[in-house]
Amino acid sequence: MDNNQTQNTLPDIRQTLILDAPIQKVWNAVATSDGIAAWFMPNNFVAELGYEFHLEAGPFGNSPCKVTVLDPPNRLAFEWGKDWSLTFELVEQAGKTEFTLIHAGWDVNKVTEFGQSHEEVRERMSGGWVGIVKKLSQYVGV
Repeated sequence: MDNNQTQNTLPDIRQTLILDAPIQKVWNAVATSDGIAAWFMPNNFVAELGYEFHLEAGPFGNSPCKVTVLDPPNRLAFEWGKDWSLTFELVEQAGKTEFTLIHAGWDVNKVTEFGQSHEEVRERMSGGWVGIVKKLSQYVGV
């Protein structure tokens, strides 16, 4: 990676937490359409490599996505919008699950489809993910 690339790239947003639920239950929450809708956004996701779907982002409309990694029950990744990727990593830990969310693709020189700078949106999303992951924790804890 050249220096120029390093300077323009903003760090990934990472959220990791231990969920008090077996890995299969967490997988069902992050890799099914109903599960994703319960804690994140309405969608028409299908767990199929290469599948193209949409996240319904409220006032921002439907965001196009594409499944890029599917490794049940440990890893799911998909492209989100024109620049981002989301990865969900799950690791079984004695009946509990370590869950890591990685939101990548941030670039200082880019703007979203809505004309907002990546820097501005990353700042907002970084805080937003804390609450979203908490919703996941509540959902699988039920």
